[in-house]
This record gives sequence, structure tokens and C-alpha cells, in this order.
Amino acid sequence: MLTNAVVISIIVLLILSLLRINVVIALIISALTAGLTGGLGLSKTIETFTGGLGGGAEVAMNYAILGAFAIAISKSGITDLLAFKAIKRLGKTPTGKSVTGFKYFILTVLLAFSISSQNLLPVHIAFIPIVVPPLLSIFNRLKIDRRAVACVLTFGLTATYMYLPVGFGKIFIESILVKNINEAGASLGLQTNVGEVSMAMTIPVIGMFLGLLTAVFITYRKPREYQVHIEEPTTAEIERHIAGIKPIHVWVSLLAIIVTFGLQLFTSSTIIGGLAGLIIFGVFGVFRLKESNDIFQQGLRLMAMIGFVMIAASGFANVINATGDVTELVNGFSQGLGPENKGIAAFLMLLVGLLITMGIGSSFSTVPIITSIYVPLCLAVGFSPLATVSIVGVAAALGDAGSPASDSTLGPTSGLNIDGKHDHIWDSVVPTFIHYNIPLMVFGWIAAMTL
Repeated sequence: MLTNAVVISIIVLLILSLLRINVVIALIISALTAGLTGGLGLSKTIETFTGGLGGGAEVAMNYAILGAFAIAISKSGITDLLAFKAIKRLGKTPTGKSVTGFKYFILTVLLAFSISSQNLLPVHIAFIPIVVPPLLSIFNRLKIDRRAVACVLTFGLTATYMYLPVGFGKIFIESILVKNINEAGASLGLQTNVGEVSMAMTIPVIGMFLGLLTAVFITYRKPREYQVHIEEPTTAEIERHIAGIKPIHVWVSLLAIIVTFGLQLFTSSTIIGGLAGLIIFGVFGVFRLKESNDIFQQGLRLMAMIGFVMIAASGFANVINATGDVTELVNGFSQGLGPENKGIAAFLMLLVGLLITMGIGSSFSTVPIITSIYVPLCLAVGFSPLATVSIVGVAAALGDAGSPASDSTLGPTSGLNIDGKHDHIWDSVVPTFIHYNIPLMVFGWIAAMTL
């Protein structure tokens, strides 16, 4: 196992990330490591890596459109209105239990935003750099540990698509998970559907929810002070800003959100939905049509780093696929396993999924890599169809929260580190790894053994 190219490259990636090396650089070095240790040679590794970059192009385009859509929403003033209303309320809030209640109210609102960003407001992580920075002054005054905020945001981003077949969840569950499982199981008599996937993921998602409660109410409950030198807006400035927001623009935002949501469901395309939303903003004057180029450029800047990470992760995934060591890793783990070793088999398959997803940062990309191997292996060991679905789904989702290259951790960092006080690895990646990957391993194993 320790000589396997996949394991070696992911260890390299994690070490570089913990040393605070840029994630894109770490992914490139890790891809070279995978190729060289996997016997591809330097030129073939480079060719395979660059050949896989195109696999992240669609994701990058999605982020560009969603970034522009988020910028347009911010221009309408609706997010500022929410943020400044919260600031005003905090100014009138006394100390003691009321402050504690307001703290948890803010975290609940952010959780609702995060969950709805996967379906009702389909902008994925693009809302975070828009909504979170105006709230940082509130976090500081309430002494909220931003690691708790990162855990709240990541839960909404990951648990939602794992469980709810709407929006991004529709893409993950229906278009990726069900499709790949049915293709791999066609010759083995295994077929599944969206309802069974949601049922199979119920126990693992409960584990994640317990991890969320642990992070918010135990691990990061204590006050944490951040030394910042940013002047907070005065009450008069808040009043002037709110007065300058046009009510019609707020209503246009709601219309654009509804249309974008509806089109995404109808076309299964976030690009088409986001484009329609942008057109509505332009037609109703939230921004002038001749400013569309500036809106798109601002959206690109907003999401550029995350888009580049996704593209590099796609190249990395192509390299580890080309080495053939994923199959070797699974086969090495599964040798000698039979129905009497179901518990060991479930644990090892989940562990391999964790390693793969931690490296490429995308559960969406992990499913095609593992499904063709896992489905026949699960059935051979004696797992039920529902348990097989649970193992494949959890093995793919494991590592999404807690991966340095995952948009589920990059997104929270993009909003919480505006003032340079929130480290991506130690304040986003490590906390979410501890509170979500460990429960997913435990509850995923329980689901595999009981379903």
C-alpha cells in the first residue's frame, strides 16, 4: 500500500498543503509524483496531466457564470440589506444570553444560506464571498470562532447534495451516482434509483449533522478574538446605505433567483440558469447591459482561484487514473475478503474513497473512478443493493469536506479570509476533516452493515 502511486501522491499533497504551499502548486507536484511513481515517466505524466485539464473546464465555466450571478445579486443590494440589518440589530442587543442567542441565530442563517445555495438559490459557493465579508465585523464583536463558521458552511455545501436530489444534489445523485451504479450493476442485476440513494445516505448524513453540532456547541464554542484593524460602519452610515437600496432591485433579485432555480431544474444546467438570471438583472436595470463585461470580469475574479484549483484537480485525477493504481489499491485491500469479512471490506472501501477524494477534491469526480470496481466487489462480498449504494455514495463523499482542493473548503476560506485572519488549511480543512470525515467513516460503516 505504501508503494502505491495514489497513496504516495496524496500523502505528498497533504504534506505540502499542511506546509501552506499553494493548493494548485501542491496538486501539480502531487500529479508529477503519482505519474513518476506509477511508471508513466515524466513526458507521459505531463501529457496526461494537461490532457485532463479540460475535464475541469465545464466546472470552471459554471463558477464563472455563478460568480457573475453572485456579483449581480450583490449589486441589487439584497445581501447588504441583510448584513446591515443584522449589524443594526446587534447594536441594540444587550450582553449575556441575548448575545449568545444572536450568535446562534447568525450561524443558523448562514446554514440556511449554505443549504439553499445547492438548490433554492443555485449559486453554490459563489454566495460566500458576497455574504460573509460584510458579516465579519459581527463575528468579531460576538467573538465567534470562524472555524465554527467554516464547519457550518461546509455542512450545508456537502450534506445537501448527498441527501437532497434537487439542484446540485440532482446532478450528484441522479446524473452521476445512480447513472454510474446502474451502468456498473447492469450485468450483475443491480439497479437503483434516486429514492434509494437518499434512503441509503440518511445514516451518513445524520453522522455529519452530529459533527456539525459538535463543532458549533463543543469544539469551537468558546469565544475567539481576532486582531483586526477595520473600522466598523456607524449607525448613520448603515442607515444611508440601506436608504440607497432600491426596493425594485430587491424584488428583481427574488425574481432572478426563482427563474434561475426553475431553469436549473428544467435544463439540469447551472450555466443556462445563471445566464437567465443575469439577463433579468440587466433588463430590469440592476446593472446596465453595457456593464455586463465588467460584471462577468468581477465574477471571474471572485471565483478564479477556485476554478483553477478545480482544473488542476481534474488533471491530477487523470494522472492517478492513468497509473492504474486505483484498481491495484482496491484489489490489494480486497484480497481474501469474503462475506465473513464484510466489516473489514466496508471500512477499507470507505478508506480508499477518502484517499481518492482527498486528493482530487471532488466527490462528483470520484464516483466514476470507484463505481466500476466497488459495485461488483460489494456484491461479491455479500452486501445488499442498498448497502452497496451507501458504500459507493459515502466513499465518494468522504474527503470532500476536509480536502485542500475541495470547493467545500475553498469556498468558506474565500469569505472568511478577506482580512487575512483565517488560514485555509488549519482553519477550514483540518476542522472540517475532523468533524465530517470521521463521522462519515463511522456512520457510513454502520449504514453498510445495517442496510
